[in-house]
Amino acid sequence: MEHQLASRESRPHVLAVPFPAQGHVMPLMKLCQKIANRGIKVTFVNAEHIHAKVIAAMSDEDKKQQRIELTSIPDGLQTEEDRKKGLVESLRRTYPRNLTRLIEKINCENSDEKISCVIADTPVIGWIHDVSQKMGAELVAFQFGAAADIALILQIPKLIQDGSLDTNGFVMKNDFISLSNEIPEWGGNELPWSIPSDLKDQKIVFECCQNTQQAVHQHAKWLLCNTFYELESSACNLIPNFCPVGPLHCSNSKSPTSGGSILVEDTTCLSWLDKQKIGSVIYVSFGSLAIHSQDQLNEIALALELSNRPFLWVIRSNLANPNGFLERVAERGKIVEWAPQEHVLSHSSIGCFVSHCGWNSTMEGLSMGVPFLCWPYFLDQFHNQNYICDTWKNGLRLNADENGLRSRHEIKTKIEMLFADYSIKANALKLKEMAHRSVSESGSSLQNFETFIDHLKK
Repeated sequence: MEHQLASRESRPHVLAVPFPAQGHVMPLMKLCQKIANRGIKVTFVNAEHIHAKVIAAMSDEDKKQQRIELTSIPDGLQTEEDRKKGLVESLRRTYPRNLTRLIEKINCENSDEKISCVIADTPVIGWIHDVSQKMGAELVAFQFGAAADIALILQIPKLIQDGSLDTNGFVMKNDFISLSNEIPEWGGNELPWSIPSDLKDQKIVFECCQNTQQAVHQHAKWLLCNTFYELESSACNLIPNFCPVGPLHCSNSKSPTSGGSILVEDTTCLSWLDKQKIGSVIYVSFGSLAIHSQDQLNEIALALELSNRPFLWVIRSNLANPNGFLERVAERGKIVEWAPQEHVLSHSSIGCFVSHCGWNSTMEGLSMGVPFLCWPYFLDQFHNQNYICDTWKNGLRLNADENGLRSRHEIKTKIEMLFADYSIKANALKLKEMAHRSVSESGSSLQNFETFIDHLKK
């Protein structure tokens, strides 16, 4: 027998469920911080191995001031198992059962604050939508990436039906897909599920996207997204029940909490940045998942040396030292294993961002007015690059040579071009202004968020 809907007289209680990865946990955590700041109880559910990392990365002060209840459930894998290979299938198999048990426990212990709403990250919503229905909680989807990508995912059945895609997600017609003239096209290897280096994994991700499409279309009452209407209006207009509420980190700038990082941040780079000239530093970071060959890392290192500019590079130091590189650049270079990226990008010394173009990094760099050098790795990052270079014009591409490498000369040349191109910097500053306006009083994202909060409290 299905549980009765939670009483509207009780305090609303939101349960948030991200996909267990850095780029998914952080934006949903920021959304939940905003919700909790409005007096709504929030429980945030990570997979156990991610939960442990989030807690370890938090400072003591963060832990004291945390307004969100942090908890965890098993992901179905043993500690020693390879999560790069078996995670998605294990989550599909075990998350519904484990989440149901958690909600039952929470509701039993909080009779006046039962779970009334489940906010599910889009990659997991296809596995857990039945749980929210069974437990009598409203289902809300959260899109961690661009509005354009979820707009495309929601069109998958139509694209298969008209022959644009085959049943495995490969492009069949014209080698590209277009949703409108205002949205950049997706090439065959630029789709939200594209993993050109591993077609088996690509098929798994595409199946996940199909599950997302069905769950969002049939069950989600709202679709929240870390974007803003003025940035992606054409994509936003294609999506029913769509509610852009970003950039989430802009509106959380005064929040004391850590933002859900699963890696310990090296804050020594901030005092180093204080000593650099305004707009002079090259910031290099490829997120938590991108992998480069040693040859490619050597090319990056030598390009930074040739640039003769100060740089901050996020990488393990033992991977970035070709023939004494670290000693030669010690006076103008800083290497850290993980950086407090929002603080870095907002620093006045940053002049450009060499990025993998993950959506979190894209939104952070854009809202800080930092020009990009784009180096996508997989999935949605290719389309984000197209946005940056072709639509918003706040960055440049880094092109690979015939061996698939971005050479030191290509990197150095593009760095020089970016620093010399005042139109790119001007576009970057315009986008920064747009982003901050969207979360300010009467801004589109703030108004959307207020409407959502009012709905939760009814």
